[in-house]
Amino acid sequence: MCLILPPPRGFLPVLQKVKTAYLLWHEYHQILSKTQRYSLGQKIDNLLTETIEAIATAAFLQKAEKLPYVRRAIQKIDTTKIFLMILWETKSLPDKKYLALSVQLDEIGKMLGGWNGQLIKAYSTAYSAEIALATKAGKAS
Repeated sequence: MCLILPPPRGFLPVLQKVKTAYLLWHEYHQILSKTQRYSLGQKIDNLLTETIEAIATAAFLQKAEKLPYVRRAIQKIDTTKIFLMILWETKSLPDKKYLALSVQLDEIGKMLGGWNGQLIKAYSTAYSAEIALATKAGKAS
């Protein structure tokens, strides 16, 4: 009997989504023709694993250090969407499989975009406060 355990506490929802998308992609990767499996299929596989790496890295960094990794994850997801679309347009991936994975990638993109926006807002707020303090200190002297 195989038990399916929930993800450990602190597992980011976006990381869980990417993992789920990767597991789905892993199934689809196996059914691609040999030519597609070792070209675009391998590219997509690499992009998804690199996305997981970028998100996992960002998760453990200080807030000020996260932004480049979140942006890298967004870039990897966007590139994955394009390569997936090419597979679909060349009839290498059936419509239903393309749709199922595309929906997940779109959700991941939205989650990453929200995270990116929060980081930018936090950074700009901290930067504005720093400028205000510097200006106030300059007037005080």
